[in-house]
Order: sequence, then C-alpha cells, then structure tokens
Amino acid sequence: MLFSTILFLFRFLPISLGLYYLVPYKFKNLALFLCSLVFYSWGEVRFFPIMVVLILINYFSGLAIERFDHSPSMRKFFLIFSVVGSLSMLVFFKYTNFIISSLNSFLGLSLGMVEAATVLPLGISFYTFQTMSYSIDVYRRDVKAEHNIIDFGAYVVMFPQLIAGPIVKYRDVAEQLHVFKDRYTLKQIEEGICLFVFGLAKKVLIADTISHLWYDIIGTYSGTTMTQAGVGLANASTPLVWLGLLAYSLQLYFDFSGYSLMGIGMGKMLGFDFPMNFNMPYISRSITDFWRRWHMTLSGWFREYVYIPLGGNRRGLKRQIFNMFVVWTLTGIWHGADWNFVLWGVYYFVLLTIEKVFLLDKLKAGKVWPHIYTLLLVAVGWALFVGNEQGVGLSLLFQKLFIPSGGVSCLYFLRNYAVILIVAILCCTPLPIKFYEWLKKHTALKIVVVFALLFMSIAYIVASTNSPFLYFRF
Repeated sequence: MLFSTILFLFRFLPISLGLYYLVPYKFKNLALFLCSLVFYSWGEVRFFPIMVVLILINYFSGLAIERFDHSPSMRKFFLIFSVVGSLSMLVFFKYTNFIISSLNSFLGLSLGMVEAATVLPLGISFYTFQTMSYSIDVYRRDVKAEHNIIDFGAYVVMFPQLIAGPIVKYRDVAEQLHVFKDRYTLKQIEEGICLFVFGLAKKVLIADTISHLWYDIIGTYSGTTMTQAGVGLANASTPLVWLGLLAYSLQLYFDFSGYSLMGIGMGKMLGFDFPMNFNMPYISRSITDFWRRWHMTLSGWFREYVYIPLGGNRRGLKRQIFNMFVVWTLTGIWHGADWNFVLWGVYYFVLLTIEKVFLLDKLKAGKVWPHIYTLLLVAVGWALFVGNEQGVGLSLLFQKLFIPSGGVSCLYFLRNYAVILIVAILCCTPLPIKFYEWLKKHTALKIVVVFALLFMSIAYIVASTNSPFLYFRF
C-alpha cells in the first residue's frame, strides 16, 4: 500500500488515525502496532512472518543483552545473534539472486535462482537497519531494552516510516512511546497535516509529472514488458538525454523527499518527531555537502554504526580512506542488488576521497562553480543509479551523455515540460521553505493553500495511472 493512493488516503489513514485517537491512552501503541501490521500485510501477507521473526529476534536479544549486563561474552553473543539474524533475511530476500547470477557469470556455474527471493518484502532495507540500531544501542548502553513487546513492535513496524524512512532510531522515539497521556497536541497534528500535504504534493504534482519526460525517452515498463513506447534512448540526441537525466534527477528527489515528508507529517499526527531526511541537497557546494543533505538518516546510520566503529578519522588518512571505502561500498549495496549500485557507491567514495584530500577547501572558497561541479557529478551519479532499468542500459546511456550524437531533438520536450522543470528547480531552492515560514503567519491563507494542494493532488491521483514510489524496491 502506497501513501499516494485513494485506498490509503481515504480508507486506511483516516481509519487508523480515528482508531488511534479514540482508544484509551494505554492502548495507543497497540492500536498503532495493529494498524501498522495491516499496512505491512496489505497485498504482501506472505511476508508477515518475516516481520514477526525480525521483531522477536531483536526484542529477545535486547532483553538478553540487558540481562547479561556483567557478562561481556554473552552480551556480544546476543548482539551478534541479532545482527546476523536481521541481516540474514535482508541478504536472502534482496541479494540471493544477485549473488547467484554473479557466481554464474564469473565462474561459469549454472546455479538456479531462488524463487522466494524474487520479491522484496516491503521496507525491509529500512526496518532491518532500525532493528539493528536498537540492538547495538542496547549493547552500548545508550538505551534501555524495551520490555513491552507491543511497544517494541510499534516502533519497528510503525507505518509512517516503514517503506520510505526516515530511518528512525529507537532512542529517537523511545520517550514518546512511553508517553500515554497528552502524547500529541492539536498544534502538532496541524503541523503534521501540513507536512503530509506538502509531501504528497511533492510526490504527486512534481515527481510524477516530471517523470513523464524521462519515460517519454526510455518508455514505460511493467516488469520487463513495455507498456508504452518512448523515443528510445538509442534514438535520442545527446541534449535530449541530458534533459531526460535532469528530469530523472528531479523526479528521484521529489519522489523520495516527498514520501519522507509524508512520513514525518504522519509521525507528528501520531505524536512522534521523526528526524528530517532531506535538506535542499541540490543547492550543495560539494559532494561532501550533498551527502550531508541527501537521505541524512541513512548517512547518519552508516557514520554512527560503521564509519566511527571502524575508527573514523582517528587513525590517520590511509585508515580514514579505507573506512570511507567500506562505508560507500555498503551504501551502494544497500541501495540495490546489482553491480551498477556497487559502482555508484565506489563512484562517490572516489569523489569524497578527492575532496577530503585536496579539493574541499577550494570548493568552499568558490561561489558559482562549486554548485555547477556538484550538480554535474550528482547527475552522473544518477546515471549510474538508473543504468540497470528497463529501456536504459548503462553503456548506451553513458555513450549518449559523453559522446555527442544526433537524434530526436530536445526542443519539443523542452517546450512541453518547461513549466514543470522551472517549478521543480525553484522548489529545490530555499524559496518553498521561506514561503512556508511566511505562510505559517497567515492562518487563513495557509488553510487555503493546504486544501488547494490536497485537492489538486487527489485530482491528479484519480486521473492518472499508478506511479510507484521509486525507492519502493530498495
């Protein structure tokens, strides 16, 4: 079930919120847990046991780590058990067939694919990292183990952040989970509604609209079957391919940040303050700055649970570069089970290493060229990111981008999509945030704007075909 559907907007969300608000305070976590399980199981009930097992592994591991507080060996055993138990399911469902196909290619084997690993359980990359962070934090004594399995289950499967993040650590919501009276205020609910509607508008009105430019080039696919032909990447001119890549870059940002903002908004409606996940990444002045602004909870997770435990920057430059290599290889692998994602992670490792060694100071001193440098390299990164999709082909895409060639002109598409391109680019700047801060001072106008955006978003959803969330498969 996706947030930007009529089923979610007019059935699941109002019923879940109504139940959550109406039940007695002591049952709110139970209501949230049950509603979230329904959300998770909708259309994917066969994966329900996976979620249950993951909750049980980390719940009992947390209790055991706390129970054996004076036995370092037992504490470490249960930490390893929880991490391996969590990662094993992620590896099986997300990477088994990738590993098998890679072995087949490199070693000339003929291993069969695993049918159970052909469909990815909803949000498994996100909630696996969340449960791992809980067990690690209990081991570090940063948080106390959760003794109520319903409260722990509500944290793990909480539907606002289940499929798109942000990646919420247990310590971010532990205190709020145990507030049973006055958990939320009307002001908080109002802010949550506003954030949800703005996120929905980012996803539906901007991301889904501008995506048509990219799909006009590569075509539209359902699995491996083309449902609507496009120009074809081979027939597109180099300027048109760059225009399409710009559209894809904007689509990905508004799609993902819109979903994250909807999740943060719903969290506020429920009385929880989730961390922000995006901070205008396309205004960055360096790749280092970009990754401080893009998917911030994922970057923060790798920094806290991988980079710093490996030694961070405390053991000299060579060790720091090695630590960065590990982090960015894992970041690429986290995003997808294909070699282009591994290459994408290594690509950013190289760029960040170059900046770390000698370029970052020069970028900080520049004015205009650092923005151009960053946007160009990020766009190339997204070309690596999208290179395995149907209708693309990594080698053909890079050939079209960097070897000037003729073909279908970009002028027709530029004319048709000029307005949405301008709107999307402006919405990547601080202007929307400044507008929202001004809007909060004018209550009546804010209500009008929010309802107008909600009405337009719903109208677009009703009129359009299904536009899936891009990060859904990650």
